[in-house]
Amino acid sequence: MLIRTIEKFLRQTGMPPTKFGRLATQDPRFVLDLRNGRMPRSKTERRVESFISEYLGGQNVG
Repeated sequence: MLIRTIEKFLRQTGMPPTKFGRLATQDPRFVLDLRNGRMPRSKTERRVESFISEYLGGQNVG
C-alpha cells in the first residue's frame, strides 16, 4: 500500500510530509490527502515509488 511505503520513508528520512509531497508530486498536501483516504492514480503511484527509490539510492522500497 502506497501510504505505508510513504510513511516508512518519512520515518527513515525525517522528511516532513509537505516537503515529500512537493518533491514527489508537486503537491504539498499529497500525504495529508492520502491519510484522509485519497486514492492516487497509478501513474502518480509509479512516480512516487520512483522518487523514493531514487532518493534512497536504489534501495528496496515497501
